[in-house]
Amino acid sequence: TLDLTCRKAPCFVKFSEMEKVVNIQAEINEVQPLLLSVTIVSTSQFYFIGKKYEVLQDMNRHLEAVLKEKKALRKRLIKPRCQESMPIEATFHKYLVELLAEAVTFIEKLESHLQTVRSIPQIPNIMKNMDTALTKTEVLVMELEELAEQILKWRELQKEVYSD
Repeated sequence: TLDLTCRKAPCFVKFSEMEKVVNIQAEINEVQPLLLSVTIVSTSQFYFIGKKYEVLQDMNRHLEAVLKEKKALRKRLIKPRCQESMPIEATFHKYLVELLAEAVTFIEKLESHLQTVRSIPQIPNIMKNMDTALTKTEVLVMELEELAEQILKWRELQKEVYSD
């Protein structure tokens, strides 16, 4: 009869509910970093898959263009090319390879060289702007030095006032 009349105290009921909530929160805290890492990994995988897809699309476009020009390519491959080229003695092949490598390098850098040549007429204006910027910087440095001196003087005055 005592067991039947005994009621659970409300404080213990709340305590068990709070214990369950804490356990659930601990599980969530354990799962949350794993979920975050899985999300990051899957996102990065999608990024790299997208990049690979773009590369494959470019290759596909190139191959389609080659297929469109198939007949012209066949004609060029069948046609003998030895009559169109100049014969070069075997002793000069090494130098020709070096020359071709230098020609490729020159062609790769040609655009930057042309931009440099195009910018030559603008050099006097650029120098003038740089001189102006330099004088402005020197003026600002002098003003900053004066301000620093004033701050140091003010600091000394404050020290004297507080020490008195």
